[in-house]
Amino acid sequence: MNARYLMISIIISSLSFFIGECRAQVPDELPNILWIVSEDNSPFLGCYGDELAITPNLDKLASEGFLYTHAYANAPVCSPARNTIITGVYACSNGNQHMRSTYPLSEIVRMFPRYLRELGYYCTNNYKEDYNTPKQADTWDESGKKAHYKNRKEGQPFFHVKNIHTTHESSIHKSIPTNELIHKPDEMKLPPYHPDTKEMRHDWAQYYDKITEMDSEVGEILQKLEDDGLADNTIVFYYSDHGGVLGRSKRYVYESGTHVPFLIRIPDKYKYLFPAEKPNKKVSRLISFVDLAPTMLSIAGIPIPDYMQGNAFLGRQKTDDPDYAYMFRGRMDEWYDMCRSVRDKKYRYIKNFMPHRIYGQHISYLWRAPSMQSWEKAYIAGECNETQSVFWNTKPYEELYDTENDPWEVNNLAGDPAFKKVLDRMRKVNTDWMINIFDAGVIPEADMIRRRGEMSAYDYMRSGQVPLKEIMEAADVASQGDENNIRILTDYLKNADSAIRYWGATGLLILGEKAVSAKEELLKVLDDESPDVIVVAAEILYNIGKKEVATNSLLKVLEYPEDKARCHALNAIVYIGEDGQDVRDAVARIYPEKQYKYSWRIVNWLTDKWKIKAVDNE
Repeated sequence: MNARYLMISIIISSLSFFIGECRAQVPDELPNILWIVSEDNSPFLGCYGDELAITPNLDKLASEGFLYTHAYANAPVCSPARNTIITGVYACSNGNQHMRSTYPLSEIVRMFPRYLRELGYYCTNNYKEDYNTPKQADTWDESGKKAHYKNRKEGQPFFHVKNIHTTHESSIHKSIPTNELIHKPDEMKLPPYHPDTKEMRHDWAQYYDKITEMDSEVGEILQKLEDDGLADNTIVFYYSDHGGVLGRSKRYVYESGTHVPFLIRIPDKYKYLFPAEKPNKKVSRLISFVDLAPTMLSIAGIPIPDYMQGNAFLGRQKTDDPDYAYMFRGRMDEWYDMCRSVRDKKYRYIKNFMPHRIYGQHISYLWRAPSMQSWEKAYIAGECNETQSVFWNTKPYEELYDTENDPWEVNNLAGDPAFKKVLDRMRKVNTDWMINIFDAGVIPEADMIRRRGEMSAYDYMRSGQVPLKEIMEAADVASQGDENNIRILTDYLKNADSAIRYWGATGLLILGEKAVSAKEELLKVLDDESPDVIVVAAEILYNIGKKEVATNSLLKVLEYPEDKARCHALNAIVYIGEDGQDVRDAVARIYPEKQYKYSWRIVNWLTDKWKIKAVDNE
């Protein structure tokens, strides 16, 4: 054998050995996968450096696995966040960005456990679903309070989700006596935006107690896995479904609402999946919930479908580290708002499309917390400093934070010339993302219901019927609040597309009394086919003196059969402060058909404020 062939033979032998070694490191046995999901809690854990936290079980899990330092919920509230998780598609791309809106998914989009089941996994969920859309029939083998991996066939791999409700927002609605708390209120370290009230300190202490209680439940779940002899074959994920839970966290696209604890323990048997050299390491990769579905498929060796919008961060299809994570906010319960956010490892950018609405909208469920009520009282009494008062004011068009150095995100750098390049970069990234995912949030909710008909919002946005870039441009011009754009905004009212008309009206509403020059054009859209256009135009006209015609238009929308149109009209009625007898009578006639009709929450609040009774007219 000559030297050339000898060399080729050596190379082939070496490659065969290397390939064999690699194959040996990847076991044929599919791993079990266990998700432990807590609710409404930020990374207030000892393993994340929180000195107030008492979380020995999660700290131990982190020491045995990998701690992700930059993990994010794409939405800061449960239903849109869970919609994103279960589909691998941003909820604002599915058209499910509004809280508990339950609009249908596209037939293209499948809830990801269906892929695992087809491979042979036994898939169970115990027990919260809350996907913000009707569940697809074959998603789970079991889903409910009794669902458990123990019910699978012998030798069958499982994917099991265990949801822990303990830290949910409701856990601070009723105060525990101070002498029964483990954490002491006077030892709490308050964020700079929270006033130092008795109730605020108490709720923070009670919340930390609930985190400790949740940690104990995690310990029990992990011990059961060990007792069942499954720990060596099971990859364990722990994360929270979004941040929380005190005011300005849950529901808000800040670090406090979107940054979540995220731990993964991987048995040595599957060490080829390790995201770092060895356990007890921190992983700085940016991950978000949209990445979970493709990551599960990647671990199982299932090809990732093209419609999924996330990046696999483990497994055979792991991608390079992304530069950004994306977040969104739509209607939160009964109040309309629209924000989009981009996070890199240092900065957070927020685009407020409705800057005329204050941060502290009176969300009835949020106001059940004594701390929230005390914050509002302190503000009204003039006891809040400038930082603590921001929450009760209208929003800037853009926000930019150096989160690395300003972890509570209170110093807005958007107007600082030194950060213009960062601002320009993040703004462009945000706009490109919204266009690339066909963000359905640019069309207001009631109008989207009208426009899409029987189609899903996902399909409608991709149908060729939506001039997305033009709508995006109108939304951007509107939200800037620049009086130099009055002529452009007025022209938008004449556009053939209802979403562009809506943004034209919204931009004029943001400008306030400066919009008086557009009065005649606004009057013409009071009979628009879109109820959202009518509502916004009516609010402007009321504010510039055309109170009777504006009120009558809002009363007509209150008669619409579509609840989201009524909800939008009620928002406007609250903001204009109209409480005449005709309005009171119309509001009192709105009665809920079922508990999640969020318009009823505004009705309940207003009728209580006016000291009148709603009428059951059904």
